[in-house]
Amino acid sequence: VTQFGGIGLLAGALLIYSYSGNYDLQAFIANPQILPPGVLAVAAFGFLVAAAAKSAQFPFQTWLPDAMEAPTPISALIHAATMVNAGVYLLARFYPAFENVPGWREAVVVVGVVTALMAALMALVNNDLKRVLAYSTVSQLGYMVYAIGAGGVFASQFHLMSHSVFKALLFLAAGAVIHSVGTRDMRQMGGLGVQMPLVRTVFAIGALALAGIPILNGFWSKELILEAGYTHGLFWAWIVMVICAGLTALY
Repeated sequence: VTQFGGIGLLAGALLIYSYSGNYDLQAFIANPQILPPGVLAVAAFGFLVAAAAKSAQFPFQTWLPDAMEAPTPISALIHAATMVNAGVYLLARFYPAFENVPGWREAVVVVGVVTALMAALMALVNNDLKRVLAYSTVSQLGYMVYAIGAGGVFASQFHLMSHSVFKALLFLAAGAVIHSVGTRDMRQMGGLGVQMPLVRTVFAIGALALAGIPILNGFWSKELILEAGYTHGLFWAWIVMVICAGLTALY
């Protein structure tokens, strides 16, 4: 799946090089007009495809839950805190160059909104503990992508850092649970709080941060994203993202 993204990134990079003569990011971002409008649009949407594949956005979201077969510390490090954030960072880094491409910001918003809503609904109905957290990661990455489309680049990067902290915490706590009970099926779990008080406490903190409960870090970053979307984005998209915030608390 991620090779589709590689094609988009390679195409965009080669187009930029063919017109600018070098791979200097700063030079291109400072002067994107060096590319004709049509070529710039192809590069912009190629980078969007790359980001969608890398950060598990619609329609390339299928690979991330399957990657949860990896050991839990790897899930915490790679699939929550580092690797899957690369696509969001790519969009944020090139936002100044692509923001005026017709339809690009709207496309970024739609990708983020569809992903956030779809993944939140999938998290609601899944019974595998790690897959629920994986779909949650996909949904939160959708929040970050939406924020970039709405012009809230700082908000997206703040949520990127914020999410990496509480989601890594949740994955590590989930790993402790899975090792203790010997299954990832939540239907076979229950009464673990009494047996694992430390894990219960840290998991609760992580879950409250994920849900965006005030004073915890998830609240501040989500609030910034919703503020950016309300101020500069499409109103219907903002409504859907508020609903997604509720679904996050629900699952």
